Amino acid sequence: MFRLLFFYILFTTLVYASDKVEIYATTIESKNNIIKAHGDIVVVYKEYFLNAKEAIYNKITSELELFDNIRVTYQNNRKVLGSYAKLNLASKEQTFQPLYMLETKSKVWLSANEGCSKDSLLDIDSGIMSGCNPDNPLWKMEFTSSDYNTDTKWLNLYNTRIYIYDIPVLYLPYFGYSLDTTRKTGLLKPSVGISDKEGFYYEQPLFIAESNWWDLELKPQIRTNRGYGVYSQFRFVDSRISKGNFKAGYFKEKDIYFVEEDLANRYHFGFNFEYDNSDFINQWFGTKYKGQSGIYADINNMNDVDYINLASNDTTKNSTATHVLSRINMFHNSDENYFGTYFKYYKDLTKESNEDTLQKLPTFQYHYYLDTLFDNHLLYNLDLQSNYIYKSVGKTVVQTNVNIPVTLQKSFFDEYLNLSYKAQLYAQHSSFYGSEEVSTGEYNNGIFARNYHILNAYTQLTKPYEEFLHVVSFGSSYTMGGSEFRDGFYDDTKDFCSNPLNQNTPQCEFYNITDIDDVLELDFSQYIFDLDGKQRIYHRLAQKILYENSKKSVGELENELDYQISDNIKLYNNMFYNYDEKTFSKIFNKISYNHGGLNLALSHLYKDTFLELKNISPYSSYITSSARYTYNDNYSYHLKYDYDIEASFKKSAEIGFLYSKRCWDFGLKYVENNRPALIQNNKSSSVYDRYIFFNIALKPLMSSGGTTSDFRVRLPDALRQE
Repeated sequence: MFRLLFFYILFTTLVYASDKVEIYATTIESKNNIIKAHGDIVVVYKEYFLNAKEAIYNKITSELELFDNIRVTYQNNRKVLGSYAKLNLASKEQTFQPLYMLETKSKVWLSANEGCSKDSLLDIDSGIMSGCNPDNPLWKMEFTSSDYNTDTKWLNLYNTRIYIYDIPVLYLPYFGYSLDTTRKTGLLKPSVGISDKEGFYYEQPLFIAESNWWDLELKPQIRTNRGYGVYSQFRFVDSRISKGNFKAGYFKEKDIYFVEEDLANRYHFGFNFEYDNSDFINQWFGTKYKGQSGIYADINNMNDVDYINLASNDTTKNSTATHVLSRINMFHNSDENYFGTYFKYYKDLTKESNEDTLQKLPTFQYHYYLDTLFDNHLLYNLDLQSNYIYKSVGKTVVQTNVNIPVTLQKSFFDEYLNLSYKAQLYAQHSSFYGSEEVSTGEYNNGIFARNYHILNAYTQLTKPYEEFLHVVSFGSSYTMGGSEFRDGFYDDTKDFCSNPLNQNTPQCEFYNITDIDDVLELDFSQYIFDLDGKQRIYHRLAQKILYENSKKSVGELENELDYQISDNIKLYNNMFYNYDEKTFSKIFNKISYNHGGLNLALSHLYKDTFLELKNISPYSSYITSSARYTYNDNYSYHLKYDYDIEASFKKSAEIGFLYSKRCWDFGLKYVENNRPALIQNNKSSSVYDRYIFFNIALKPLMSSGGTTSDFRVRLPDALRQE
């Protein structure tokens, strides 16, 4: 009547000390302390689930033997397959012959002749490990012995030979790998390279994670012809609302390399500290203030730019600049008020000393948020800033700025026309301290105050069509200078520092007042949207007309266009036309294409400052381009080319490909890169690197673009450009 009449399950519970074994089978028999089970057998032992076709259990010796198609599942995380297994419940020893182990998350499998386990340690005879299809693995690791800890989920392989298909490519006397995703202390993937000038490069990172709230990475490196050094990174999360990161590094040049390359420094060192806390006031001082507080620190220091260049094997990944900014920002924010304190420190890497560099330490700010009166027709707010500006030699100044905008607004004709009038009140006070400089003369304390007026008219029209939506905006703004008051420093330096040609002179380093001209700004913009809301066209025209001393002059005309030509092609243009020079001061164009796995981008920037300065060209002309093609799931190709037309040199170039399979990636690329360097006599220079980069990822042990094994070959004839 029921199939249960033809298939029944017998259950037995065996107890040895505190361990309980449950055996489920289709048939089971017992004789002389020997229990035999046949059919679809399930054995439950602690957190283990074992499946087999046949089982024999000896009550006296506490030995459980399993036969044929054995599978073991532990916490739903790994499986062991074999044809024979013996489990001694008294000594807690297990033996599998042969052994096939699968870690279900990473899909890493291991096959061996025999595996013996006691407590948490599994000893494995010679075998093979891979993450590929077991039938014909693309890569595999053969080993003579191995052990696996079920508690730490750490696997050790000894005398390991790595094969790509059946070709041996690498021998490792030892290889360790964690089957767990949690952080572990151990060695990370190395990075190697060969350079004609720097010699053989080797970097072996060490990762230390002894607690769940911090970790430390040490990256010692050696460049056989150049020198040696070590970089480090310490990360920590000290609370649920705060975290930090400290990086430091040191590199020592060999004497021969230092002399031949004419470097400015024999030692390169520096550090970076970042810290972020989103409620530091209440956390540090035990208060319960409402609102939001925060602190962000980004502190940098280095003796030259080579500290950045030497941080990694691939200089194209480094962001290098001639100036380094360190800052600390603190604030408290509520619905009505904002209080902020900012510290900024600038360092010019092209100088041996920054004693004449202006610093802002600190800036204090108070801001009263926008408020309204008279049914939202009158708007006002307040902003107050005080800056302590100093340099190690010469003068120091405390400059305090006050901004009070008051706006009256009203809509007319059913909101077709919006009008507003803004009265802008501004004042600045400067107090000077410190020694005098011969080149700058004496500064007097001073105060400056002004008011000016802004009239705005704005309208926006929207019209739907059958296939698109058109939005047009017109706006005009007229700024009119009002009265102003000058005293002391601002009166003494007005005539000289108001001239744009004198703004970079030492006499005007503290003068930051910009004249307010009577100017009319006209703005036109339009949008075209698909009916599904996707923007197709954005176009904007902006024009300034200046009225100065009863004379009208026309400012630069700006045109901006963002055009989605098709689903695959996009064009962006931004340009400024100068009527006085009768030419463009800036033109930027970018076009991109993305379809069918092909991604192309080409951009060009042209700028003309119209300033004829000594040894500085007024022109800039720069091309950037990139191409990426994904042929299929396995092959992808990429190309990049950046060229400085005005300076007539190649900034960078790159071409390469990536072959990707489920269980491995192989990449090859040729790279050219112009990186900065600091040489003797405090001169900036650049070094042109050319190298070949090999990249291999044995997945899931490694991930492409992340923990890959890479090998760089730097080609000869690296050039220095001064």
